[in-house]
Amino acid sequence: MSSRDEFSLAESEDAGDQTLSVASPSSPHLFLKLFREGGGKMTADVEMEVQAPSSSVPSATVPSTLQHLKEIASLIETGAQGKEVRRIVRAMRLTMMLRRKLRASVLSAFLGHVLPSGSEAFAKLSSFLPKDDEHDMDVDTAASAVQGPAKHCIPELEIFCYLIVLIYLIDQKRYNEAKACSSASIARLRNINRRTVDVIASRLYFYYSFSYELTNSLAEIRGTLLALHRMATLRRDELGQETLLNLLLRNYLHYNLYDQAEKLRSKAPRFEAHSNQQFCRYLFYLGKIRTIQLEYTDAKESLLQAARKAPVSARGFQIQCNKWAVIVRLLLGEIPERTVFMHKGMKKALTPYFELTNAVRIGDLELFKIVADKFSGTFSSDRTHNLIVRLRHNVIRTGLRNISISYSRISLADIARKLRLDSPNPVADAESIVAKAIRDGAIDATIDHANGWVVSKETGDVYSTNEPQIAFNSRIAFCLNMHNEAVRALRFPPNSNKEKESEETRRERQQQEQELAKHIAEEDDDDF
Repeated sequence: MSSRDEFSLAESEDAGDQTLSVASPSSPHLFLKLFREGGGKMTADVEMEVQAPSSSVPSATVPSTLQHLKEIASLIETGAQGKEVRRIVRAMRLTMMLRRKLRASVLSAFLGHVLPSGSEAFAKLSSFLPKDDEHDMDVDTAASAVQGPAKHCIPELEIFCYLIVLIYLIDQKRYNEAKACSSASIARLRNINRRTVDVIASRLYFYYSFSYELTNSLAEIRGTLLALHRMATLRRDELGQETLLNLLLRNYLHYNLYDQAEKLRSKAPRFEAHSNQQFCRYLFYLGKIRTIQLEYTDAKESLLQAARKAPVSARGFQIQCNKWAVIVRLLLGEIPERTVFMHKGMKKALTPYFELTNAVRIGDLELFKIVADKFSGTFSSDRTHNLIVRLRHNVIRTGLRNISISYSRISLADIARKLRLDSPNPVADAESIVAKAIRDGAIDATIDHANGWVVSKETGDVYSTNEPQIAFNSRIAFCLNMHNEAVRALRFPPNSNKEKESEETRRERQQQEQELAKHIAEEDDDDF
């Protein structure tokens, strides 16, 4: 899976990030509401503002983004003081919504507002932000003139400043500076042991690995990631353990170190997933490992579950899951449904695998070779070329099964001709292939060696076997598993067992729950 297929999903937040904000909402909830009502497009009021003279645009745009960052910082500070992690999670969602609006001038003004001017973090982060533009300097001066006296910076805000500067550097394609910033942030993070930092730290780990992957130097940080995973385990930082385990698995798989990845996965502590996004990634990496280890049944289950659990907006991730799932199902002797290849936005990317599936379904070895050669570049970039080579035997077996169904008796020479075997002795090869298929139970037939024939037996009634029972059992198990996961995902009101609340408090709580329900889907989109 390429770096942009999965990690760029973190950049694919709502199209509303392009919106110009004129008003400065007094709370993050109001900001979310105004943003959503815009529908990802500029409203009429904003369009009228754009037509105004250019001198009024900076004063209407930059302070608005800066104000939102200050509100996010206030939310983080409140969550840290009250040890409410949910507030920090909400702050991370709001930050990702502002990602495309981040500018050097805005970040400089925000750092001056949050960090003490003489602190080491302020000096380091300011060195990554350019100040050559005179307009940016004017904005910084105006912003610093209205800000209040400097406050003591809590660790959560300091790590948050590292995070937004790192995201800005990655978006500006300044990858070498992003590596330096991420390394400095990890060095600072090692000295902080607070559970309210864990949510921000998990994001920081993510972009730390991403910055090194963009510069093709993932191997340099493998030891650091292992040390961070050990530190997170000792500190009982379960979200950090999830994130770092996935980053380590991705690091190993990037260099095709599947044995090391499986050893780490099998020995790493497992617990109930805290992040749906990290759990999806874990299932995807597990499916890849199982596929390489020839454990196709477990691989199919992991890959399909990862594709089902992934957010709808994570299109690239779902495409990668479906590519591997299609190949695994073909290796199992199954033929995926046509609808798998016709999902919106996936048809073009899955076209090579659709043609491959068609060749395997027909059992045409010549067509299979043509498709494999035609899309060899795509299969190599997807790192599925070695799996395609394994499919050759399945193509032959499928063709042999079709021949067995169509003919009650057929000669080995005709089988070799229909399968298009191009070996020096095709009849002998056809005989060995048929014998192996009979032994494995792929076909129900016998070989007449004296006459060189293959005699197929009559197909029995499938309902007289245990296959229907096995199929029903698998469906029931799937439904029960989905029910159990839904029960575990239920959220209960925090004040259900306390004293009866007043009418005003109840209305306020219901309003907050409705706002949270509107944006709960975004929680799945942020990390992708």
